Amino acid sequence: MISRRKFLAGAAALPVAIHPVLARAQSARAPLAMPPLLDATRTGRFKLTAQRGTTDFLDAGASQTWGFNQPHLGPTLRLATGQSTAAEVLNTVDEPISVHWHGLLVPGDADGGPHQTISQGETWAPELAITQPASTAWYHTHVHESTARQVQKGLAGVLQIADGQDEARGLPIAYGIDDLTLVLQDRRFDRSGRISYDSGMADQMMGFMGDTMVVNGQVGRTAVVPKGIVRLRLINGSNARIYPLSMSDGREMHLIATDNGYLDRPIALHDLTIAPGERFEVLIDFSDERDIALVSAPNPNQMMGGMMGGGGGGTPFVVLPFSVDGALLAAKDRVPDDIGGSRPQADGTGASLRDISLDMPMGMGMMLRGGGNRFSVNGAAFDMEEINFDIPRGTVERWRITADMMMHPFHIHGVTFQVLSQGGRAPATQNTGWKDTVLVNGSAEVLVKFDQAASRDTPFMFHCHILEHEDGGMMGQFTVG
Repeated sequence: MISRRKFLAGAAALPVAIHPVLARAQSARAPLAMPPLLDATRTGRFKLTAQRGTTDFLDAGASQTWGFNQPHLGPTLRLATGQSTAAEVLNTVDEPISVHWHGLLVPGDADGGPHQTISQGETWAPELAITQPASTAWYHTHVHESTARQVQKGLAGVLQIADGQDEARGLPIAYGIDDLTLVLQDRRFDRSGRISYDSGMADQMMGFMGDTMVVNGQVGRTAVVPKGIVRLRLINGSNARIYPLSMSDGREMHLIATDNGYLDRPIALHDLTIAPGERFEVLIDFSDERDIALVSAPNPNQMMGGMMGGGGGGTPFVVLPFSVDGALLAAKDRVPDDIGGSRPQADGTGASLRDISLDMPMGMGMMLRGGGNRFSVNGAAFDMEEINFDIPRGTVERWRITADMMMHPFHIHGVTFQVLSQGGRAPATQNTGWKDTVLVNGSAEVLVKFDQAASRDTPFMFHCHILEHEDGGMMGQFTVG
């Protein structure tokens, strides 16, 4: 196993990819662009149009992509807590899509799960009543058996829930300057430089692993930052890849928020693991004006091919380089002592226990030879017509999730929860805030309160957020009423 010292010493020199076309694209790194900001806090409404387009990722030829309001990915949507926002989603692509607001605490009929598909030419217009604290969420398509492919195409974007108090908290707030939105994804490209998603049995089993790092839909870019404190909103939008992140020189990342809101105070970390579906916000001090990089250790799950890891577990790689523009001064020059959020403190005493087993029942060798249902929850593959359980509104439950053979990021729609344990131990420090997605390595326990209603027509989902596993049946659904 590579030591932390050796990893950090060599990380800055690591390639972002070894794709044969990529050297040309990286010869002169362009600045990383932020997703366009669509601020609905003043108007109380927004419109998304799912559309086809083309994107030239490697300056080598256009790839066929999908996006919202643009050729690939979507804008950052800023919504106000305490405000009801009218959403409008038009689908112009030639197959059904959906839009799940991952991290929003809204009723089932506004959640955008697989029961709420939008056919070509149709518009879906939910009302999003935002009552939750400030946080970073995201949105993505959620069509059963098509989620992985459609997300690969580009149907995803970022949500910001704003309460107008970040300046008082002492946090960076200038979008794209000292407040950066970073959507982390991995992709494969063929030898002509065009994007490729041809998932075989290995990809279905382990989840899709790309050979190239893509941030905000761009390859080979550098984030230009001001001197001072910079905020990174990290969103893992990959199909399956888990990123054990750190800074290339070992400097601290100050964790200020988890999936569903701010912590009470920043936590200094040297390492931060982010699994698909998770979001974390960190502050980095660039006062020394050193050019460094955000780097990732190998994916903890075994990988089958790809530049960012082969069958032996992979090699470390650069996620995103940073270049400090000394002529720019960040608005903040220190990390605040207190940010006014919260960390849950309950122990789960008295809550009813529900067991959830994420199953790959045949074993990896048999799966590679094919046959039978590959993925299931509690022994049953997902069935659109089968409600797994009905939960009374206001109920608090303790869910014990177990997983065999590999790590699974586990997401529950319509709730926020407290992580009680991971692998039979106290949760990792990074997971002591409010969450909606947890990485299950053997086992995890979470304490969940069900406040949002969901009917049998539009139930909430719970599933592995390795998208190929989700599409393959590792998902269930429940009502709240």
